[in-house]
Amino acid sequence: MHDRYDEMYEACVRYYVQSETMESIARHLKLSRSSVSRVLAEAKKSGMVRISLVTPKGSQSPVARKLANVFGIRVHISTVGDSAPITTRFERVSRLAATLLTDSVKDGDLIGAAWGVTLSNVVPYLEPKPLHDATIVQMNGGTNALDTSASHMTSILQALSRNFDAAVVQFPVPAFFDYSETKQAMWRERSVKSVLELHDKLDVSIFGIGSIYGKVPSHVYSAGYLDQAEMMALKEQGVVGDVCTVLLREDGTYEDLEINQRASGLTPAESKRIPIRIGVVADPARASALLGALRAGSITDLVCDDTTARAVIELIDR
Repeated sequence: MHDRYDEMYEACVRYYVQSETMESIARHLKLSRSSVSRVLAEAKKSGMVRISLVTPKGSQSPVARKLANVFGIRVHISTVGDSAPITTRFERVSRLAATLLTDSVKDGDLIGAAWGVTLSNVVPYLEPKPLHDATIVQMNGGTNALDTSASHMTSILQALSRNFDAAVVQFPVPAFFDYSETKQAMWRERSVKSVLELHDKLDVSIFGIGSIYGKVPSHVYSAGYLDQAEMMALKEQGVVGDVCTVLLREDGTYEDLEINQRASGLTPAESKRIPIRIGVVADPARASALLGALRAGSITDLVCDDTTARAVIELIDR
């Protein structure tokens, strides 16, 4: 097994780093050319080799450039097409987001992650990138007695931990408190304060954009975190979605919403301390929520599909 690993590693170094031909590698390793091809394919499948195509400044399509110019962000668009099923849309965007996150993190980073439907789609496409002294930090609470699937939050954190060989810090509080006074008291507890202090020092964060009107229901609105009366009240107040459980209107306002005094996540203003903030959206029905997040300044790097990007532009031009 060790000889096979050494052979695979040497073949990868010669091919990807030293730009040797497969014929040259085959002669050196005393293998056939087809065997070298299989070794390289095996290396990619195992995670030894990670190949990505990333534009550091983002996509350069007219739609991407307009969003980038309007909001001063980097925009990374996956071309999917209007007729693509939602499953394909999520897959393409999730792959792109996974690549961007992997390329954005480095040794010693504090990496903030929000739980939700979008992140649960992203993590399966991460490729291994072991980091030294990195930590995954849960960005918003998730406790909810009515949600029997809350374990998905832990699975997201564990997947990130495995891929980056990083420690995990969980945030042991509810997604929403019943009373703002309870939240204020919890924020004074040492165990909670230690996590809040890490939130202040995050280097990179990744999160989906929750939407009340999404084609794929956001977990915050479908799993009992808010009751029916609260949902009706939010719609009456013009709420369209959330970032890390902080509710937003399409115009980006959120400060006057009472429920945000009970939300556990970082507000857009607080999140601006994070240098890289990757927002991921793969659903055109979430365009109004995405526009609210962009106007609130929650995102530095937007990863979305072409149809969602055009839907946001239409809202801006409306």
